[in-house]
Amino acid sequence: MLRPFMNVNLFDHIDIDKSKTHVLKGVGDYLAYAKQYDAEIASFGGIDLQILGIGSDGHIAFNEPGTPFDSLTHVADLAESTIVDNSRLFNDISEVPTKAVTMGLKSIMNARKIVLIATGINKAKAIKNLLRGDKTEEVPCSILQDHPDCTIYVDEAAYSLVK
Repeated sequence: MLRPFMNVNLFDHIDIDKSKTHVLKGVGDYLAYAKQYDAEIASFGGIDLQILGIGSDGHIAFNEPGTPFDSLTHVADLAESTIVDNSRLFNDISEVPTKAVTMGLKSIMNARKIVLIATGINKAKAIKNLLRGDKTEEVPCSILQDHPDCTIYVDEAAYSLVK
């Protein structure tokens, strides 16, 4: 499900070789896939550009509040707020997965460059916590404060609580 979403919302609109993009798969043996993913990243020489969204609770990828900063790719239990936020992509909330394979926070931080994109008023609190809050595992995005090359793009609504 994530690959079609990324194609329609990003890759189809930019000059990029899709074979050089890597999007986690949401099918099959989750645990085995999660263990193999970080090795796959290493085999490509690491991640040049990591593109992230942000959840209303400050999660990045599917690293929910409380995820350890030293986490690698793993299977995450999705918070109720994440399930609700993602229900717009499904016909019914009962179809939204309750678990997901996600890159861990350490995996993400190993990328050479990170771009985070946030739009909408529902992201305002998370952006304020990222930019003005303390670094804490309860706000997973706050780890980005330590990345040496992280660019954040926000719209007015997402930035509204920072001003």
